[in-house]
Amino acid sequence: MKEVYLVAIAHASPVPAETLRSSFESEEMSFILAPDGHGFTLDAEGARVEVAFESRPTPTEWTPDLFSGSETALESLGRAQAFYRFAFEAGGAQPTVPVFVALMCARIVLTHVDGVLVDITSSKVHDSEDVAEITELDFDIRDHVNLHAVEVIEGDTPLWVHSHGMEKFGARDLEVFHLGEQDLLPAEAFLHELCTDLAFGQGPLLRTEMGTSEGQTFMLVPSEEARTNLLGVPLEAFEGHEGLFLTVVSPHGRHNTAELLRPFRERFAQEPTERTESMRQETQALLPAFKARFLRRGLMEPLTFAVRAPFETHPEGNTVTEQLWMEVLSWDDATVVGRLVDGAVHTTEWRKGAHVEVPESDVNALALSREGRTLDEEEVRALLIAERPM
Repeated sequence: MKEVYLVAIAHASPVPAETLRSSFESEEMSFILAPDGHGFTLDAEGARVEVAFESRPTPTEWTPDLFSGSETALESLGRAQAFYRFAFEAGGAQPTVPVFVALMCARIVLTHVDGVLVDITSSKVHDSEDVAEITELDFDIRDHVNLHAVEVIEGDTPLWVHSHGMEKFGARDLEVFHLGEQDLLPAEAFLHELCTDLAFGQGPLLRTEMGTSEGQTFMLVPSEEARTNLLGVPLEAFEGHEGLFLTVVSPHGRHNTAELLRPFRERFAQEPTERTESMRQETQALLPAFKARFLRRGLMEPLTFAVRAPFETHPEGNTVTEQLWMEVLSWDDATVVGRLVDGAVHTTEWRKGAHVEVPESDVNALALSREGRTLDEEEVRALLIAERPM
């Protein structure tokens, strides 16, 4: 078994065993108390998680710069007096299952004690609210991995970008070389997409040409092979990264992958302000009819209603406005209540599946779909015109 998570708690004593037993049994999980009376083993969904309790303060060498997380979460880690240690067999037919069971286990523990979750494999720290969102909302690989960019050579493309955290899914981490600053965001999008496939056990075959979601081709090669033709990178650059990776290379095995990322750059292109405002004005004119049609939908309504609105994200302390789509669930006076159908691209502040509320005055685009097919603009207008009063 591999130790993947820690729950760092504010008290030196464990949660009473009977309290935990009651909570886990109510969740229909098999709970077996350890001989020491503090740890336990949990069986659920075909996965087994072993949890050990250790009473000791946070090690002094665990400085905040070693972890990523909110300031309050990192402060909580620094004050911890004891730890629950979570281990499980990584991988299997569905690698996300043991990860999810361990996270649910940590979530239940955190309902009984103040603390935070530490992901050892990715050096991430999550507060209890974050753990609840991760287990409730749609899967987002960014909750489970960290991407690092390291300058290893000189020139216009000096960066080595690699992941940490894929071990918990029984997979190697990924890496790509010879990238420039302009490639960082596209590389994140591509690597997150690839990590997601690997996390679900659906990654590409090694040494086999594969296509991205954007149509570009690449190969995955074990790092011990791929690095043999990596020129100019000193061996000391890999100190602290002695583990084996999967390296992204061109179909010919070369490290010239910048072209692979070109289509991913479009995901981060800012929509012109004038275009957004023009769309908002057109949408606001149609919104009363759209709202009226939504409010009279039937119980077996075949139509799905979606709107787009601006949401603020804060990558690296900066403020970025992203236009996100949400499926409309209800309409409360002048407030649209819905579920995000896409998450923010810059951060996980707005996760896919999150329930959100926006003023209807912020809506700048709308869409209708019938039985999975999105209606075109003419179809939408024809349907909404029927809602207008004569």
